[in-house]
Amino acid sequence: MTHSDETQTFTQSDLAHLGEGTVAYLREIGSDELMGKFPNLPEIAPNTKLWALFAANGQPILLSDARERAIAGAFENDLTPVSIH
Repeated sequence: MTHSDETQTFTQSDLAHLGEGTVAYLREIGSDELMGKFPNLPEIAPNTKLWALFAANGQPILLSDARERAIAGAFENDLTPVSIH
């Protein structure tokens, strides 16, 4: 293996598309945050915790009451799920 001192530079556009089509972000989300991220969602009881799956660009993919279902949704869409806090 050889060592390279080359540094790769990323533009803001490059970073915005990083993981696009391959990575999905999974995180627990409260019902108070849902309306802004899932605009067509029916009313949900306050203080409800759900699991949300988002595309790398922030686009919502699915919402579930079970973490395992959200992870399965990522795999069904050929995406690698990663957790964020």
